[in-house]
Amino acid sequence: MNAPIPPAPHPPAETLRTSLAGLLDGLPPKQATQAVDRLIANYRGRTPTDAPILRDRADVVAYAAYRMPATFEAVRAALAALADAAPEGWAPGSHVDVGGGTGAATWAVAATWAGERPVTVLDWAEPALALGRELAEATPRLSATRWQRSRIGSTLTIESTALVTISYVLGELTEADRRSVVDAAAHAATQAVVIVEPGTPDGYGRIIEARDRLIAAGYRIAAPCPHSSACPIEPGTDWCHFSARVSRSSLHRQVKGGSLAYEDEKFSYVAAVRFDPDPAPARVVRRPQIRKGQVLLDLCGVEESLRKETVTKRHGPLYRAARDADWGDAWPPPSAQ
Repeated sequence: MNAPIPPAPHPPAETLRTSLAGLLDGLPPKQATQAVDRLIANYRGRTPTDAPILRDRADVVAYAAYRMPATFEAVRAALAALADAAPEGWAPGSHVDVGGGTGAATWAVAATWAGERPVTVLDWAEPALALGRELAEATPRLSATRWQRSRIGSTLTIESTALVTISYVLGELTEADRRSVVDAAAHAATQAVVIVEPGTPDGYGRIIEARDRLIAAGYRIAAPCPHSSACPIEPGTDWCHFSARVSRSSLHRQVKGGSLAYEDEKFSYVAAVRFDPDPAPARVVRRPQIRKGQVLLDLCGVEESLRKETVTKRHGPLYRAARDADWGDAWPPPSAQ
């Protein structure tokens, strides 16, 4: 496995948090709460819809406070797995974010790879694009991003680009539109497609459908799977998903009605590439269970099957690595191979 590419020298996550901090100034709390409630209903699957979910400035501000930090962390986790499986030194030379709204995935790309690149965000909600443009002005590396209104559906066309991201979009679309959007991404991307959905059974189902279409289009799976064969999970019995820790500002806690300083965002994803990836030997697909003198790992391996592995103190460095392992990590880590 290649070592992950170091993050950008000026952490976009910090800049994004600062930019989000003043968004609710001047927006009545009741209006923000009502917008969040409606967004939660849509997010939990009361779509698909043929109209933009984000209708006005109040909706977009509520969305940015409610969902943008979690989307950023989930996409960043998926991109980190892609970077780990890519050739050493690889970075996308250009990026198109489909249904990107306020640009969380664009910030995640900037947090994963240093340097500037042409970026285009496509979305059908003009208020979301306007706020995304406003937020991006906080960092020079994103200030030249193109924010382009486009219907995300069967008529979507995507210009040729190294990387296409589609995050938390497919659940808003009809089945036919989902297929069209994934196919458009597969046609446009010259190197990689990354798709992220909620870590629910339905979200996982959409990821598996997209994964199959990308493989049929000639892509290879870089992450999370250690192989490009069929998923070993028997349909209807379980689902593959992961977790990203999200730091919550006081603003974020206010909008979401929570008290903790963090939350765990559950997500499913696929990263598919046109080059030869170096995928993980295995992937930790459940939270490791640490017991006295041993660690229990649930793994998906290159043999296209799920397995359990018990690592004990007698395994030496491997045991120490297992105690540090997290849900979603490659196993074993490069340092222990």
